[in-house]
Amino acid sequence: MSEHVLTAVSDGTGVITLDRPRALNSLSLDMVRAITHTLLAWRDDDAVHAVVVRSSSDKAFCAGGDIRFFHDLGRATPQQGSALVEDFFTEEYALNHLVHHYPKPYIALMDGVVMGGGMGVAQAGPQSRLRIVTDRTRMAMPETNIGLFPDIGASYFLSRLPGRLGLYLGITGATIGAADALYAGLADHYVPATDLTALGAVLNAGDGTGLPAAIAAFAAPFRAAAGPGSLERDRDAIDRHFGAGSVPAIVASLQHDDSEFARATLALMATRSPLMMCVAHALQELGAAMSIADCLRMERAAVRRTLENGQVIEGIRALVVDKDHAPRWAPPALADVTDEMVRQILAPAWPDHAHPLRHFHGAA
Repeated sequence: MSEHVLTAVSDGTGVITLDRPRALNSLSLDMVRAITHTLLAWRDDDAVHAVVVRSSSDKAFCAGGDIRFFHDLGRATPQQGSALVEDFFTEEYALNHLVHHYPKPYIALMDGVVMGGGMGVAQAGPQSRLRIVTDRTRMAMPETNIGLFPDIGASYFLSRLPGRLGLYLGITGATIGAADALYAGLADHYVPATDLTALGAVLNAGDGTGLPAAIAAFAAPFRAAAGPGSLERDRDAIDRHFGAGSVPAIVASLQHDDSEFARATLALMATRSPLMMCVAHALQELGAAMSIADCLRMERAAVRRTLENGQVIEGIRALVVDKDHAPRWAPPALADVTDEMVRQILAPAWPDHAHPLRHFHGAA
């Protein structure tokens, strides 16, 4: 279904390899469909006992959705482009839901860049997931930088991180490495890049039934080598500032702190969409008490509303197309964002019976 998704089954282990290295494995609609098709087939195949998702490149596991695709379609063929972009988000979220509830061990080898939609492919449900990071891992949910908000179920999994780590990562879009991913609970094991060949031998051994335990035993000696991360160092400041109750309150709190962390965080937030930072905050506050299915439905409606206001096209233009890094956000300043603007983004886009993700189930 996609030339950029390679699949194979060996001794009970199904392997999905993302193979679009020039685009850092950014997900196209065809790739989403190919991964979904494969996981559905293997879910009901008794000969497949575990699934491994990996990259053919050491540069990136997956850098997210193909944002240039969104921009080009939205600019060149508005009507057709709108339909294809809508299809992409609906089918991507369906894949995220499938991954979360996957009934077999689901191992994501998150080597290199792991951002946005790549996190959706990797962050399976707690009953099945096993997420491996390396010293090359660069992880982020950077959507507020392109006029969107952390989606693919981020209102569910970020809101469940310790303290206010989820709000910090979701609002700022900060990039973290292996140690921080382990500390935050966004990864389970660390393996140095130099030992990935040996890990490959573990992945290829046996019939897949004991794979999680074998990986855990292999990775255990490396855990300390991941070293300390910045999230643990800055945890008190993160919890204090990002627990202020709103994005304007977070900024005000940071402005009264002369630390290096506060200055760096304020500088980062100054480049993000003011409205989308507020939307990201609101989604996590709501998502903390919701199931993954309800979070994805909420995010899908919010994406529909966000696509209507043109901020995503402008953010992608500034970051990826023209690369002037000078987006014209609307509104341009945090002080101009109103509660009504946020409510409009969060308003239902369809009646419940017509929601494109109405078939989702599951209490977790």
